[in-house]
Amino acid sequence: MRFTSTLAIAMALAIPTFASAAEPAAPPGAKNIVLVHGAFVDGSGWRVVHDILIHKGYKVSVVQLPHTTLSEDVAAARDLVDEQDGPVVLVGHSYGGSVITMAGARGKVKALVYVAGLQPDVGESVAQLAASMPAASDDVRTTRDGHLYFDRAKFGADFAGDLTTNRTDFMAASQVPVTSAAFAAGAWTAAWHDKPSYGIVATEDRALNPDLQRWMYKRAGAKVTEIKASHAVYISQPEAVAQVIEEAARNVK
Repeated sequence: MRFTSTLAIAMALAIPTFASAAEPAAPPGAKNIVLVHGAFVDGSGWRVVHDILIHKGYKVSVVQLPHTTLSEDVAAARDLVDEQDGPVVLVGHSYGGSVITMAGARGKVKALVYVAGLQPDVGESVAQLAASMPAASDDVRTTRDGHLYFDRAKFGADFAGDLTTNRTDFMAASQVPVTSAAFAAGAWTAAWHDKPSYGIVATEDRALNPDLQRWMYKRAGAKVTEIKASHAVYISQPEAVAQVIEEAARNVK
């Protein structure tokens, strides 16, 4: 009986030690990462990037955009940024790039990462930029009430050509429409003018012209990384995307 009690106490004392040993060391630079998804999808696509980063000691938060108006989408990202304790790296994919361009005008945000993302200047809209250098595909459709969606039949080939069919079929069926008003709204500020930015070019992107991505990133003076991937690069190449986010976080002083 005495042996059993002694063993139980020893095991109880050991548990915190094992738990502590399993926790990753705090990474250098910014500890807080806020991820913003783009149009036609939700935040669940960031799952693997999220997991990679949290296992390296980062605190990762994922914004769920309402896709109603640009101002409401920016507010959703801004509110999550405000909840963070310390410096933040703000990451945006596709339309989410336009969102972080404005939500990034907060003192806590120290770096911006654009993942096959729009990077507008003041007064520019998503629709305007996309039309300036059209993509290889033209699959966005409009409903009677002014919502935009991606053609289900072409979602796999043109939005996420490097993912499996069963994955893209579900993404097409569960996509989140965005209002045409959100795409038409001009940016009222551009945080990249006074904050470091990093740009990922998805070289096989058929939904957002890779040359447009390069042009926007060059204009902003962003550090550019090119990845051979579709528009869904953050899903198909999560390790490479996470590496760029880590670089941005490490460089925050």
